[in-house]
Formats: sequence, C-alpha cells, structure tokens
Amino acid sequence: MSSVKLWIKGARVRTLPLAVAPILIGAGTAQVAAKFNLGLVLLALAVALFLQIGVNYSNDYSDGIKGTDKNRVGPARLTGGGFVEPKKVRNAAFLSFALAGAFGLVVTVLTAQWWFILVGLVCILAAWFYTGGKNPYGYAGLGEVIVFIFFGLVATIGTDYIQTLEINILSVFGGIAAGCFATAVLLVNNIRDIETDRLSGKKTLSTRIGKTASLVLFFVLTWAPFSIVSPLWFIAPATFIVNLLLLPVLFINIIAITAKKPKDLILALQLTSFTALLFAVGLCWGLFTLSF
Repeated sequence: MSSVKLWIKGARVRTLPLAVAPILIGAGTAQVAAKFNLGLVLLALAVALFLQIGVNYSNDYSDGIKGTDKNRVGPARLTGGGFVEPKKVRNAAFLSFALAGAFGLVVTVLTAQWWFILVGLVCILAAWFYTGGKNPYGYAGLGEVIVFIFFGLVATIGTDYIQTLEINILSVFGGIAAGCFATAVLLVNNIRDIETDRLSGKKTLSTRIGKTASLVLFFVLTWAPFSIVSPLWFIAPATFIVNLLLLPVLFINIIAITAKKPKDLILALQLTSFTALLFAVGLCWGLFTLSF
C-alpha cells in the first residue's frame, strides 16, 4: 500500500461524516434565525474535520504503543500494524490539532469571542486524552459521554453560536440528535472490540456493561434522534424528511443484533456513520426551506 493510501486509511475517512453532521445542523438552525454565514460555517467545518482526523491519528498512536491494537478485529492500524513509525503518527495527530486550532483562531478573531480559545484548547485536550496519556478516559468507559458532548452538543451549538452569538434551543435539540449518532458509532465499534479490549485491559463502556446492554443502548441511540427533532416538524415541516431514514436504521439494528462475528459489526458502524450524515443533510435542508 502506498504512503498516501496508508495515511488516508489512518485518517479513518468513514468517521468523517460524524464531523460534518453537527456542522450542517448548526448551519440549519442559524438559518432559522436568519443569521446563516457560509464563511463561518466552512471554518467550523474545517475545525471539526481536523479535530476528527487528529483524534483518529491520536487513537491510532496511543492504542498502538499500548498494545491495544495487537489483536484487533477491524482494519489494521498504522502504529499497531507496524506500517508507520509511532512518532510519525503522533506528529500527524499534533499537526491535525494545530490546523484545527488555526482555523478556530480565525473564527475567534472574526467573531471577537476570545473565550473560544479556551473552548478550543479543551476540545484538543479531550481529543488527545481519549486514548493518550497515562489515564485515558477512553479506557475508563467515558468515551461515549465525551463523544456525545463534543461531537454532538459542542459542535452543533458552537456552529450555531458563532453565527448567531446566542444559544438557540433548536441547536440544542440538533446537538443531542447528532450526539446520539456519534455515540452510537463509537458504541458499536466498542461492541465489536469487547473481547480484544478485555484482553488488553481497555475498560470501555461495552466491556463494563456487556454486549447485551450495549446493544440495547445502541438501539436507543439510533432511534432517539427522530423523536428528539420531532418538535421541529411544527416549525419546519420539511424536516419530516429525516423519517425516510427509519428503514435504514432498522436495517442497521438487524445487522447489529444478528452479527455472529465481531467483524460483522463493521458494516453497522459504517452505515450508522453515513446515516448520521444523511440525517443532518435532511434536517439542514428542512430548516433552510423556511427561507423559501
């Protein structure tokens, strides 16, 4: 495999829809307030994408040097698979975080909201310490909680806020929905890795509560977004279009519950990620129809 393909693989492109989804929703809720700003949305998107890529490289590096990926079921990792020197993977993570910080700084200057710098630092620290450091929270069963907060609430409400400079209740609902999908993706990933994580001592939420309880939580997380955004149907009836995804979600749930081998859950993970993106596209489009 070429060097370029290796780095693309290490960036875990299939997870990037989770970075895009909350930005789209935040753009839609800002449009409802008639304050949509394409430039700021694109900057927020850049921040989210580089943070997600940084998390992925950081996770690859930290899990690799800890030996967590030694017996993994999913796609081979750059560090754990011995494809790239650990130091280079770590530096790629740092570079991604630096780029996210640079775009975030531009947003800060344009909006004159200097406290965003602190928010950005917290986001980067949360990204690194997911699996990095001596006591990573991802190894303590807190990964899902942090993902819900940062890739749901913070990303969505933050995108709306940089345009409106106020907390919009619609962005809170949207952030919860986005957070549910992002958490579901991490959860099904951890369900797949239950056995190998137990062997390596990685105490994820799934290794703590078991496969059955994890699957129940996964089902709740994939269905909840539709109920959460249902109040928006009265404000923007076109947002009802997201319900077209109910059938794909049912299909994803069936895959998850009938999976006989850990690797069978990879498809459920990928489909959940893209369903999150389609949900955000539908919700964003529905909110934008209020302008027409």
